[in-house]
Amino acid sequence: MIPQSLRTLIDETRGQRRAEWAGREVWLANEAWGELAVSLQGAQVLHFLPFTGAPDGPEDAPTRASASSRGASQESLVAGGWLWVTPTPQPLPGAIRGGIPLCWPWFADENTADESPDRSGPMHGPARKAQWRLDAVDEHEEGVELHLSPEERLHGQLVPRAVIQANARRLHVELITEHVGETPVKITGALHSYLAVADAFACRIEGLAGATYLDKLADFAERDQQGELAVRGALDRIYRSNAELCLDDGTRRLRIARQGSDSAVVWHPGDAPPGDTSIEAARHFLCVESANTRLDPVWLVPGAQHLLGTTLSREKGATP
Repeated sequence: MIPQSLRTLIDETRGQRRAEWAGREVWLANEAWGELAVSLQGAQVLHFLPFTGAPDGPEDAPTRASASSRGASQESLVAGGWLWVTPTPQPLPGAIRGGIPLCWPWFADENTADESPDRSGPMHGPARKAQWRLDAVDEHEEGVELHLSPEERLHGQLVPRAVIQANARRLHVELITEHVGETPVKITGALHSYLAVADAFACRIEGLAGATYLDKLADFAERDQQGELAVRGALDRIYRSNAELCLDDGTRRLRIARQGSDSAVVWHPGDAPPGDTSIEAARHFLCVESANTRLDPVWLVPGAQHLLGTTLSREKGATP
């Protein structure tokens, strides 16, 4: 679900173009394979929607016409697409809540890579608020691949880049970190995916049964997941797992694969959402994140690289 204003920009796009939304420059694609919107603040995917015409058949995605027709169905948020974006984004220099923010080179308060004297850097690191440049757009008949890098240096020893691949079958995002300095650095990070759902409190996440997790709402108490995870209220958990997951919200089943990650973060604020989002709007997202956390931090030595990735795809035969 995305704001009507962003939906309108996408509907007005044929092919690819740059535009301005919420004070940010965004890159938009509206092509035969589907739709993609990326903010150059944070290299942040805001929207992805595959179209009918994929080899999997007509049930694989809605048509362009049906996606557009949903534009008048709600005043604030418009249904359609696999990602959620708040209808009330913060003005610059604040970050946009929603889509897939890049948390780098630390996640939450695991800020060992923070170079500030008192480690008072921004929550989740500087990448999500930084301006990124679009270095390359590789097009092919089945989709598109974007390569992005920050316009300014974000860390003394680490250099990030992002790769976004989208086609009629899947969305894949990579955050690649290269160590160009002289001493080892301990990093954490996350691809903080806000997945669009019909009702967050009716969702089920399959693939975590039996996994150990840290409950951040209970002072990081360690617990074991009994059965599959059913979301019924606020939760903030770090699961020790690299398994492929499936998010079922009753209307859509999305498969979530992760690369370079042994932590799966599941978060929803319940009925106390952040100030930039209403309770009603927050009921339509659930965060299921590919991450490196206190459970699996990464030590990078000079010359080394680390790839953190997430891949979203629809279960065969599922609705869009």
